[in-house]
Amino acid sequence: MSVHFRKLALIGIGLIGSSIALAARRQGLVEVISIATRKQETLDEARELGLGDVYTLDAAEAVRGADLVIICTPVGAYEAVIQAIAPALEPGAILSDVGSVKGHVVKVLADHVPAGVSLIPGHPIAGTEHSGPSAGFPELFAGRWCVLTPGAEVDAAKTEKLAGFWRAMGSQVEVMDAGHHDMVLAITSHIPHLVAYNIVGTVADLEAATQSEVIKFSASGFRDFTRIAASDPVMWRDVFLTNRDAVLEMLGRFSEDLSVLQRAVRTGDGPALEAMFTRTRAIRRSIISAGQETAAADFGRPHETPPVPDVPVVREHGGGDDA
Repeated sequence: MSVHFRKLALIGIGLIGSSIALAARRQGLVEVISIATRKQETLDEARELGLGDVYTLDAAEAVRGADLVIICTPVGAYEAVIQAIAPALEPGAILSDVGSVKGHVVKVLADHVPAGVSLIPGHPIAGTEHSGPSAGFPELFAGRWCVLTPGAEVDAAKTEKLAGFWRAMGSQVEVMDAGHHDMVLAITSHIPHLVAYNIVGTVADLEAATQSEVIKFSASGFRDFTRIAASDPVMWRDVFLTNRDAVLEMLGRFSEDLSVLQRAVRTGDGPALEAMFTRTRAIRRSIISAGQETAAADFGRPHETPPVPDVPVVREHGGGDDA
């Protein structure tokens, strides 16, 4: 089945949208890329980077004639977006998105989608802490998963065509129910972000002297939390507001497990702590085996060799070789 599209419309052009534009162009998956943003400065940046062919502040104009439309805005903006673009959607087009919450997407979009348009929500599970048009790169999706959550009424051929589009950009594709997706992502993504925001927020509340020491002596654990906590604040605000039930369910389980761990530390229960850490280490190794991380030292992060300080050699009187 051909995964080629005549016109791709991207509504929003941050990290994910710009990466789609670059990857789709590289793989020859689309003829025309149309980009719509809310802010003129974002649109100008996308134009300077050459991410598309058509640039507009009018989302309806962007989707006219498009056979693939992908919403790449924070999920909180979806209602306004669909109201703007619905009258201009092309019969036979696929309407998708990249949000990390899917139940909310279906609820907000489904009633507005015109007959003949296939709504196939999507979630590429890939990203960095950077945002904006310049943050994108075409390899972002390589080896990562993209989850699609089409309704039962969607033509299977349309779902397969969109799946092929993501595969061509390097993704592995999984199709699942929207509610199941939200529960899985609540524990694998949303709760880790919430924990990271909380830990880094605790440091922000420390006295200045202590805070500076924490930053100065940050070991890999805290450093990695700060990477997660640097993610786009608007996007993650919307994630927690729109996936509230699943997040609260998983947060409850997390809190219960944290209480067990707290009790083990308080009572000096070494065997319980070691058993827990052994189980979690096995999860880490499973992620590496699944190809979702690297076993390289320090998780494969690049390091620069620190410069050697230019310290003059001290020569003592009395002769002898320099040490």
